[in-house]
Amino acid sequence: MSTLDVRTDLWDAPAPPRPTATAFDYDVAIVGLGYVGLPTALAYHAGGSRVIALDASSRRLRTIAARGADLIDSDRERLDTALRSPAAFRLTSDVTELSRAAAVVVCVPTPVDARQVPDLTALRAACATVVAAARPGQLVMLTSTTYVGCTRDLVERPLRERGMEVGVDVFVAFSAERIDPGNVGFAQEVVPRVVGGATAECEERGARLLARYADRVHRVSSLATAEMTKLLENTFRAVNIALANEFADICGALDVPVTEVIEAASTKPYGFMAFYPGPGVGGHCIPCDPHYLLWQLKALHVDAGVITEAMTRIAARPRRVVERIRDVLGRAGKGTLGARVLVVGVTYKPDVADLRESPALEIIDLLADLGAEVQYVDTHAPHIHLVSGRERDSLADPGAFHPDVVLVHTRHHDSDLGWLDADTVVVDGTYRSADIAGRVLL
Repeated sequence: MSTLDVRTDLWDAPAPPRPTATAFDYDVAIVGLGYVGLPTALAYHAGGSRVIALDASSRRLRTIAARGADLIDSDRERLDTALRSPAAFRLTSDVTELSRAAAVVVCVPTPVDARQVPDLTALRAACATVVAAARPGQLVMLTSTTYVGCTRDLVERPLRERGMEVGVDVFVAFSAERIDPGNVGFAQEVVPRVVGGATAECEERGARLLARYADRVHRVSSLATAEMTKLLENTFRAVNIALANEFADICGALDVPVTEVIEAASTKPYGFMAFYPGPGVGGHCIPCDPHYLLWQLKALHVDAGVITEAMTRIAARPRRVVERIRDVLGRAGKGTLGARVLVVGVTYKPDVADLRESPALEIIDLLADLGAEVQYVDTHAPHIHLVSGRERDSLADPGAFHPDVVLVHTRHHDSDLGWLDADTVVVDGTYRSADIAGRVLL
């Protein structure tokens, strides 16, 4: 058994001796080891880079060291390999270690607050730390999705204020992450990366860094272009999901099967891309990223009516789900007060343990506010803490709850619905659970 298998304070271990033959001891440092940062660190290590993997949370570091992080199988294998080579993959919380890496990549969350205003707290802190630790010759790259001009404001300008000439002394680039948690169909190395730099030399160095693991790197002319590219990607998805949800409501009113319509439209080999309706949108991208653009445009008095309406509709979707559940209960002669509602799956997408922005959390709170007794079952989320302060544990025996109505919110591949009673009313929030007899759609 290696030392890494038994130590819980491995990130406080003495650093390996500094080699004298090279200017930097490590090729890249990853700041932030969440759903993006950890897979990114592992991809670089698998590509042959020497990696510093840094996170401020000792709990997160212990989870990673114990091999308990939520990862797809291929990344679990990469983590096991990385932890067995501490000289080339160093877990740490020591920010002074950043000066030992030729490149520093910032991968921290950029959420929005309850008013849909960008929360830059983590990003500002991370960038300030990286700028303070920067040394000549380093490349600093942001991957966190944010507003256009953020890399200039939080990295390039502060470095210049330190007296460093960007493009000569230090180098600055932006390349937004393109990780889809839980998606085994697209390995990181096969997804093209877009990069822009503060100068031509910054762009060149950023492209070379990404090429350490990515098969294809697409260069753009500026930091701002790279930042806007990511905003377009996720705003495009948000608008089309809002449209798919609207079509689901329209098809419901006209008694037309929406999924059959989408599948039929998908046979067209050009000009159409399938998006499916659901109970809402969660995760770290779609519910958040377009708000960074809208926030910036508001200050510039630029109208973005289509995007604004789409995000308004997305935000309202959980309430639409609750209204549908109330309608279903009413048709069964029951009110919401005292009704027993069971939610199947509370993570934001199948086969991940990620609860960020999950519509299920808001749906549970809204139903509880109306007096319903709400429980859930989810093998990937044994415990949840809601915005209201309520807490719930996943039911060990959901059948024993005897729900009046079941909402299928997220179906993991290991979801067992054998406990469903044939007489139980099931609201299918996925629109794709045709195997459940007697289901009704949102």
